[in-house]
Amino acid sequence: MYKFRLLELISKEPEISQRALADLCNLSIGKVNYTLNDLVEDEYITIEKSSNKHCYLITELGIEFLKSEVEQLHETKIKLYSKERKTVKQAVILAAGEKSEFNLPACLLPIKDTTLLERNIAILENNGIEKIIIVTGYHKEAFAEAEFLKGKDNLHFVENPRYLWTGSMASLATANDLITDDFLLFEDDILIEETAVTELLNHPERDCILVTKESGLGDEAFIEIQNNHLYKISKDIHQLNRIDGEMTGITKISYEVYVEMLRLFENNKNPYVNYEYLLLDVSRKIEIGFLKIPDLIWAEIDSYLHHFKVVDNIYPSLQKKEADFKERELKQVIAAALNISVEEVTAVEVLGGLTNRNYKVMTSTDQLAVRIPGKGTEHYINRLAEKVHSQITSRLGINPEVIYFDEQTGLKIVRFIPDAETLNPKTGTREDNLVKVAGIFNTLHTSGETFSTRFDVFEKITEYETILSTLNGKLFDGHAEVKQQVLELEAFYQSLRVQLVPCHNDPLAENFVKNGEERMYLIDWEFSGMNDPLWDIAGYIIEAELSPAEEKLFLLEYFNGEITSANLQQLLLNKIFLDFLWTIWALMKEAGGEDFGSYAFTRFTRAQSNLLQYQNQFKGTEEFGKI
Repeated sequence: MYKFRLLELISKEPEISQRALADLCNLSIGKVNYTLNDLVEDEYITIEKSSNKHCYLITELGIEFLKSEVEQLHETKIKLYSKERKTVKQAVILAAGEKSEFNLPACLLPIKDTTLLERNIAILENNGIEKIIIVTGYHKEAFAEAEFLKGKDNLHFVENPRYLWTGSMASLATANDLITDDFLLFEDDILIEETAVTELLNHPERDCILVTKESGLGDEAFIEIQNNHLYKISKDIHQLNRIDGEMTGITKISYEVYVEMLRLFENNKNPYVNYEYLLLDVSRKIEIGFLKIPDLIWAEIDSYLHHFKVVDNIYPSLQKKEADFKERELKQVIAAALNISVEEVTAVEVLGGLTNRNYKVMTSTDQLAVRIPGKGTEHYINRLAEKVHSQITSRLGINPEVIYFDEQTGLKIVRFIPDAETLNPKTGTREDNLVKVAGIFNTLHTSGETFSTRFDVFEKITEYETILSTLNGKLFDGHAEVKQQVLELEAFYQSLRVQLVPCHNDPLAENFVKNGEERMYLIDWEFSGMNDPLWDIAGYIIEAELSPAEEKLFLLEYFNGEITSANLQQLLLNKIFLDFLWTIWALMKEAGGEDFGSYAFTRFTRAQSNLLQYQNQFKGTEEFGKI
């Protein structure tokens, strides 16, 4: 370093004295003399002496050394923050810009059965993004009118009122108060594969731009890479030494880099500057990484022509690629679980599911049903207990044979039910099915088995309310009043000392499946545990929407022909507790980004109605308290 500094000073003043060199470099004269001799030996300088003066002449080798050192200095980046990888939980969607051909923001244009914004929000949520900030401007009212955006507490809107006279950096700056950590930046007019977003979020660099090969779309932002990091960005191809890719409009940005971008923007004199050029300015001092996916299917919608191409060609291709990828990925998971080759997994068919993803899988020797747990279920499902309970109920003959169960991931593989008929609220009310369902519950409740966990509705209420609070979810108006009534009933209910038995605890009609020989099975034991047997009975009555006559038939079958008033009182208590709990559960799921429509509100209002019925039917009568 001393050699470079001395050479730099000599290049500016060849006749500089050793005393001056020592003062400017904060070195002793002896150290300066020693270093000058090294420079002579290295043939970086020659020294001409005349009387009492010295003249230092830099050689060709010295000039090359200076150039090399200067280049290295330019490439040296400061370490602004820890490189330790962080999990990104925030995203910013820039949706303020005007597209002159459209009368609404590009992200709200229909793309088959969705919109860019709806799809991209789903992608972000699927990848663990908990807070999504949307910067609006052009036709901001369209966002308020979009049905799919209503009731989503994880979305935060901020307006750039000067969107006509500013660039994208101004829009990003308007989100300053909401951005509190590393985030993923999404331009609103981008259609892209979900796997690309996943890869970017998992990339070890905290600052990383997603790039692909040249698209030829006409408005490309090209990049040049040096030393494996961002070096140049330009829409003018003539300004780059080489083209290493094209920006896609999606970038992972650390909070520290964002703050630096804001600092530079404060002194900016051009309101139309775009965020990528502030990012480029920051890259002069801080390393900005990149992720290049050459074969990426993506598009940017800037015109009606772009929109037509996306709808007619690009989006269908993307859907097929994503479906193929998910099937290939699923086959790999199943093959690994069963210790067979991927080639032996011959077909995969989607079966659906409310929270989980379910598939019918054919291998070369078998037909299986595979369950992939839904996002966030690990917060409230005990997978080890589910595994044990599933195995117990398989032995009882009321649950399909469990082939594989990973309690860490929740992956479950069971024997597929041949010629399966899944019940629904309509078929679940038929007499023959009511008899079979009652029989399943009798077998379970009288089995004498002991499940490893207890399903305590009152503990679950507290648990789900806590999770809902951490997700910043909201309860319905009147929740506190209903909860107070439920807690008053709890004190009485606990005094009954109900005998706990193995219970399913989530008896949707859709969880009952018949095979071709009319044998009934009860599947999906995620919520199973020791509980009041009438919880299952109340649950099925509610979920299958049984009429009073159907409910009576079902109860007569379950109770072997004799129903007491005490049974009915205990049943109504369970109906109330059940609806109140699943109200909170649904609100919790919605706070996590899922859409349950009117499910939670229906539950809540029915709980209120049943509370009123309970007060009218049992409180103050001789039957109250006699179970």
